[in-house]
Amino acid sequence: MKVLQISDNGIGIDLVKNADKIFGMYKTFSNNPESKGIGLSITKNQIDAMNGNITVESNPNMGNTFKIYIR
Repeated sequence: MKVLQISDNGIGIDLVKNADKIFGMYKTFSNNPESKGIGLSITKNQIDAMNGNITVESNPNMGNTFKIYIR
């Protein structure tokens, strides 16, 4: 299994409130009006199509870490 880890130092996501919404289409956690909220949904769909998995660790105001697992 291969693991790709991607981290940022952005606004983070409150996973207690939003864990069930994070990969939803048109869901954004950004204050940027240009954000469309489709990137994570498309990413998850593509990973699922490859029988992979994606996880997220996040702290509000500290950033996110996404791990993508692909066989």
